[in-house]
Amino acid sequence: MTQDERTVLRVVALFLLAQFSLVYCDGSRLHPLSEPAAAKSGVKPPDQSTAAKAPASTPAPAPQVHYGTDGLPPPVEEMREAILSAVRSGRIEDLLHAWDLNELKPDLGVATSDPIAHWKQISGDGEGREILAALAQILDAGYVVLPLARLTPAQEVELLRLVSPAALKEMRSAGTYTHWRIVIGADGTWHAFRKGS
Repeated sequence: MTQDERTVLRVVALFLLAQFSLVYCDGSRLHPLSEPAAAKSGVKPPDQSTAAKAPASTPAPAPQVHYGTDGLPPPVEEMREAILSAVRSGRIEDLLHAWDLNELKPDLGVATSDPIAHWKQISGDGEGREILAALAQILDAGYVVLPLARLTPAQEVELLRLVSPAALKEMRSAGTYTHWRIVIGADGTWHAFRKGS
């Protein structure tokens, strides 16, 4: 995997916990580092001869949960900060600044020309503060990419910071994360913010 691919994967994995988004990716697209990328990054690629001999039933080690913005491209950090600025203000209308930074508007899961009215309508408090709280939870949560079935106990606790135990049970049945997700590309484009898969 090249440095660019790893950067994109980090962005893709940002604010994910068990396949949720800041940037969404299913872990099946992960590839070993190529020789040039490995040399540049200082990471040794896996030895293909021994990898082929390893039994298929050997479980991979649990991925580390990452926090904060280390390793994120600057455009992603800027968009994250624009969104968090609205969260800190407590005013859903302030989210328009981040919304307006995009030429193509983020996917909200419904067609709307007025995102503020939409967020107020679906927010339990009618003012959009529940939406801002969901954004804060997502953007402050740790992130990893792995199937729900492979969560370690510590990772499950991290997920339970975002969803109720009943919601987690439903997600396990569905085989996918179905709560709030946000998608921000490596170039800082806010692609989506929606609830559901």
